[in-house]
Amino acid sequence: MRLDMKKAVGDLSFEWIEAGIFTEAKPLRWGDVVIARKDTPTSYHLCCVLDDAIQGVTDVVRGKDLFHATSVHVVLQKLLGLVSPRYVHHDLVLDDDGEKLSKSVSSKSIRSLKTAGLSKEDIWTSLNL
Repeated sequence: MRLDMKKAVGDLSFEWIEAGIFTEAKPLRWGDVVIARKDTPTSYHLCCVLDDAIQGVTDVVRGKDLFHATSVHVVLQKLLGLVSPRYVHHDLVLDDDGEKLSKSVSSKSIRSLKTAGLSKEDIWTSLNL
């Protein structure tokens, strides 16, 4: 199931402040967003929007890799009549190859580095922070 963006939002565009900078989103550029599939009853986008609303979330801090997903969430919030939280997107922690640390690619976790005996300073140094 996809959200027909043209029918859903027409010419809707909106702005939000990201690190003091206004960001304009133009939903029609994204194409139709998947909101459910046979193997997954609901998409990440719809789950995040509804979960945040149910819990009364007012502030969301995410990595910059989710910046564009956030604009999909704002569209869904507007369509569902929900209040949009404030969003901030931080820089990502990268490995030596410049790739983000992520469970999806089996990156080492901070916990595993601590368990291996690295100090906080060692970890910061190894991550080039």
